[in-house]
Amino acid sequence: MTKDVDALTAPLSGGGRIPLLGFGTWQLEGAEAYEGTRAALEIGYRHIDTATGYSNEDRVGAALRDSGVERNEVFVTTKCPPERAGQELKTLEESLSALGLEFVDLWLVHWPPNGQARPSTWRQFIAAAEAGKVRFIGVSNYSITQIDELIEATGQGPAINQIPWSPFLYDPATAAALSDRDVVLEGYSPLKRSNLGHPLLAEMARTYGKTPAQIVLRWHLDHGFVVIPKSARRERIQENFDLGGFQLTEEEVARLDRVKGGGR
Repeated sequence: MTKDVDALTAPLSGGGRIPLLGFGTWQLEGAEAYEGTRAALEIGYRHIDTATGYSNEDRVGAALRDSGVERNEVFVTTKCPPERAGQELKTLEESLSALGLEFVDLWLVHWPPNGQARPSTWRQFIAAAEAGKVRFIGVSNYSITQIDELIEATGQGPAINQIPWSPFLYDPATAAALSDRDVVLEGYSPLKRSNLGHPLLAEMARTYGKTPAQIVLRWHLDHGFVVIPKSARRERIQENFDLGGFQLTEEEVARLDRVKGGGR
C-alpha cells in the first residue's frame, strides 16, 4: 500500500520533516498566485514554495490566511535573492511581513551571490534560524563544492539544495553527494525539464492509468526527492496532487533513471 501523498515526507538535518510534494508559485502573479495557492491548499497540498524574487509573497500569504488551514499544518518556503547579499536579515523581515507570518519553515539562498558560495550570507541565515525566524535553512542552485565551502566555513550545512531536477536530469553522483552531506535534494521545474512525450513515460502512464506528468512526479516521490510542480490551473494543480494509489516498481524507477542516456 502507498501512503497518501500528503503523508510522504523527507527528514531534515536537525530534526523535522518536509513534505515531498509541494506547490510551486514561480511565475504566478497577483490573482493567479492567490487563487493557485488557495486551490492547492484546498486540494490538500501542505507545502508551499515562494520567493522574494517572485513578487507574490503577499498574495501567497493572503491565500494561507484565507484558506482556514492551521499554520502548523503548512510547510512554507521562501528565498533570498542573490542581489540582497549583505541585506539578508532585512530581506527576511520583509518576506515575513509580506507573508503575514512570524516565521517560515525554510529559507533558501536563491542563487549563489555573484556565483560564489558566500559564507558571510550563510552566517546570516544561521543567525536567522537561531533567532527563531526560520525553522530550517538551505540553498538553491548550489554546487557540491559550494556547499562544502559553507560547511567548512561555518560547521553547518544546508538542510536543502533546491535544483533543477527530473528523470531527464538525473545524476546519481549529485544525489549521492547531497545524501552523504545530509542535504535533502529538492527538484524544481520537474515537468518543464522532462520530455513528456517520451515513449517510456507513455508506456508507464498506460500501465497505471496516469498521465506522463504524473509518472514524472511519482518518480521523484519514489526516490525520496522533494518536488514542487507549479500551475495556475486548478485542474492541473489537482492532477499533480493525484499521485496516490500507485507506486513505481524498483525496475521502473531504474528505467527512468537511465532515460537521459536513451535507456528504455
